[in-house]
Amino acid sequence: MTAITTPRDTPLRDCTLVPVPVAAGEVIPMGAIVCVNAKGFAVNGKEDAALKYAGCADESVNNKDGKDGEQFIVVRANKAFKWASDGSITQASLLSRAYIVDNQTLSASNGGKPAEGQTPAGEATRSSAGKIILIESDGVWIF
Repeated sequence: MTAITTPRDTPLRDCTLVPVPVAAGEVIPMGAIVCVNAKGFAVNGKEDAALKYAGCADESVNNKDGKDGEQFIVVRANKAFKWASDGSITQASLLSRAYIVDNQTLSASNGGKPAEGQTPAGEATRSSAGKIILIESDGVWIF
């Protein structure tokens, strides 16, 4: 393609509600943390460093008996969401990354554990879910 030299009516999307194809075997409930796996399909949030945080399920989708991409889920994205904390998130965690434990729970830790005899943290076992913007007694807000 070459550069445009005249006005163009460029399509746009506000990226608040995004349809994402669902992985085979997944049942994602409305309100759950949704991630995208290495193949590009939506899955429930869970402890897996290879997942990418997508947002919050805006509907429930059952692809338990379906193939990859047979169902789509609408994911609410680019918003701040309030999720449960595993108890490791404190006020000192403000503006730090939160990490996915399951489809509703976040942690201050990426899950990496030091190998025996080592002091630095080991390889991460959790994916980043975004930046902690507010901590409340009943949950944590991330963006």
